[in-house]
Amino acid sequence: MRFHRGGTIAAGLALCLTGLAGCGGGDGAGGSTAPPPTAPTGAPTTQDAPAQTPSRTKGSRPLAGKVIVIDPGHNGGNAAHPAEINRQVDVGNGKKECDTTGTATNGGYNESTFTLDVSKRLRDLLRAQGATVKMTRQDDAGVGPCINERAAVGNRAHADAAISIHGDGAPASGHGFHIIEPAPVAGFNTAIVAPSARLALALRAAYHAGTGIPYASYIGEQGIDRRSDLGGLNLSKVPKVFIECGNMRNAGDAAKMTDANFRQRMAESLARGFENYLR
Repeated sequence: MRFHRGGTIAAGLALCLTGLAGCGGGDGAGGSTAPPPTAPTGAPTTQDAPAQTPSRTKGSRPLAGKVIVIDPGHNGGNAAHPAEINRQVDVGNGKKECDTTGTATNGGYNESTFTLDVSKRLRDLLRAQGATVKMTRQDDAGVGPCINERAAVGNRAHADAAISIHGDGAPASGHGFHIIEPAPVAGFNTAIVAPSARLALALRAAYHAGTGIPYASYIGEQGIDRRSDLGGLNLSKVPKVFIECGNMRNAGDAAKMTDANFRQRMAESLARGFENYLR
């Protein structure tokens, strides 16, 4: 993401699909050298291991009455519809692509597949705690939705908190996770900047403690980055952050992100972060 601040991708999706430029335009995740989003035979799938619901005593529903929106970044059908996802949409302080393809590991495990898997695991955990959970997409075969619509889902739901889940595509030497919180955009998101910062801290602490993944070595400060160029944050009326769960181009991070059991651990850590923030 850090390569596309403040504007659209220079060459658009065409370069992304040839692997010559980053796939992280719009509100997408990824660095500058992501491979094409096509998984080879044998790549991990969302069925590697089932999502698990933590056991709780009867009546223990700490998030009852809370509404949480989960936004799995990108979508598996985006690459086949370049005109649609390259369409410019208003993000408050400018225009950006409707969506992007996202990045992938060197072995071909797509970001869109990863984000949906973690999102579903997180959804199930939060529902087990009593929360009402809405997702911006339900499968990995569609297109979009556009970044402005992703923000609108949370706004319409009057969510207590929202998260957009991503995997980064930075140079392979960089590793670790970071959380992106909104910088103020006058006339749009100023009311949610402070609560979003608190949400970022709660999720950062829980994710770091629960997964052991270090703060990103290549961006942000102590695992926190602030941006004003992401439509999903600029247009949100509810507390919202993005998380780059790791760098998919880094071998160590990729090994964790392609492991179903570790993805469950990521989801459990994020669920604890939401519980800490909302309680």
